[in-house]
Amino acid sequence: MASSILFIIFVATLILHVSISYSSILVLPLTHSLSKSQFNTTPHLLKSTSTHAATRFRHRLHSQNQKQTHRLQVSLPLNPGSDYSLSFTLGSQTISLYMDTGSDIVWLPCHPFDCMLCEGKFNPSTIPYTAPLNITSATPVTCKSRACSVAHSSHPTSDLCAVARCPLEEIETSDCKKFSCPPFYYAYGYGSLIAHLYSDNLSLSLSSPSLVLNDFKFGCAHSTLGEPIGVAGFGRGALSMPAQLASSSPEIGNHFSYCLVSHSFDTDRVRMPSPLILGRYNSAGENKDRRTDSPGTDPVYTPMLKNPKHPYFYCVGLEGLSVGKKKIAAPENLRRVDGRGDGGMVVDSGTTFTMLPPGLYESVVDSGTTFTMLPPGLYESVAAEFDNRVGSVYKRASDVEGRTGLGPCYYVAGGDVKVSSNVVVPQLLLHFGGNSSVVMPRRNYFYEFLDGGDDGKVKRKVGCMMLMNGGDESESGGPAGVLGNYQQQGFEVVYDLEQERVGFARRKCASLWDTLNQH
Repeated sequence: MASSILFIIFVATLILHVSISYSSILVLPLTHSLSKSQFNTTPHLLKSTSTHAATRFRHRLHSQNQKQTHRLQVSLPLNPGSDYSLSFTLGSQTISLYMDTGSDIVWLPCHPFDCMLCEGKFNPSTIPYTAPLNITSATPVTCKSRACSVAHSSHPTSDLCAVARCPLEEIETSDCKKFSCPPFYYAYGYGSLIAHLYSDNLSLSLSSPSLVLNDFKFGCAHSTLGEPIGVAGFGRGALSMPAQLASSSPEIGNHFSYCLVSHSFDTDRVRMPSPLILGRYNSAGENKDRRTDSPGTDPVYTPMLKNPKHPYFYCVGLEGLSVGKKKIAAPENLRRVDGRGDGGMVVDSGTTFTMLPPGLYESVVDSGTTFTMLPPGLYESVAAEFDNRVGSVYKRASDVEGRTGLGPCYYVAGGDVKVSSNVVVPQLLLHFGGNSSVVMPRRNYFYEFLDGGDDGKVKRKVGCMMLMNGGDESESGGPAGVLGNYQQQGFEVVYDLEQERVGFARRKCASLWDTLNQH
């Protein structure tokens, strides 16, 4: 009898433990925006994606060159073939926004809405609920609100009251609650907008039960440049989605993760949603050797680096990469963030491909040469070692590199190359700060696709390295590298804001979605 009672207590405790493990999380579906109807060939899609990824990384706005009234960002959450969107209810209307860890504010298009240079920027069939909203139930945020100061780069409320044309007697004797927060300007790497700040009730789930955030602050944009769809900023700013979640539900807002279903630019492989997990849950297994080479293990963590100039970024230190058995050390600017806010690697859900710093150049005056290259940078070193291993077996596909913006690329089958089901590709590891190493699945850094077959060309199978040259950032500053979402596929990427760390764990993301939704 006693043993039966103990067994019942054990089962009840186990059930309670499972309930606690999952009751404090909210799982939302991330929908991939990939659509083949926008691109007639795979190289066309890859070229567009790589170009946008490079533009997002290189085109920056810096505080030393901008007025303080501008919100200074380095973000391009609009990249055909690489973006993930989520939907929620604001007031009584449903809206879909891009999910972006590289920016720190939530904004949406409002009626009437005018977007300049937005033709062909997205396919409406891949993203639901994109029509501009009528914000009839929303309340304008006043110029005296802290949220207004945050949107205007922490300007004093007295200045904002003046900008809002609040009379002097109101500024001196009242709190200007009668006057709305002035419109603010927000710039991305390849687009911008002007928005007014509003508040309304936001529901984070389209089904029951849902989490409702009262007095949620968001930007309402009537005019944008190159940004036809709103953005849910998941960066580290006070108006970001996690920060506003944390103010009412710290157990959910201070810890979130996502697990991006692998797609390899194939629409048939992105039908399953990618789970966005708000809150902390117990993952199975332990990772004793601190390497994520085994699905189901706990995450390995690397510390977030503080960035005084870009505090909204999730910056980490990259110590180096291993290509096969050769470890290549990263430069100092990729390991650290200096006092000016330059350096480090940004973990970004809105950039497609990982950007590595190239070698630098310096001016010389002899022999009429304008520039000479210093010792090779990290990108050149990785590409050279990759070419030593793969290029010794397969022919270089230089023409494909020009048409895709990627490289090195190789003909791995078809034409004058023997068909091989086992292409020789070295293993790739990323070594982060905190003695954490992440083993990349091959599909995350070497993409194989068919090229040719049109205009009488022989159809061949091509493989390309999916890491990119980040360009010379020596003069413009900013982050030294970016960890793109293509390299994040098949991992649960964990953002632990309480302990200020980012974690990586190999997962079967589609299965994780099913498992979490069962609870």
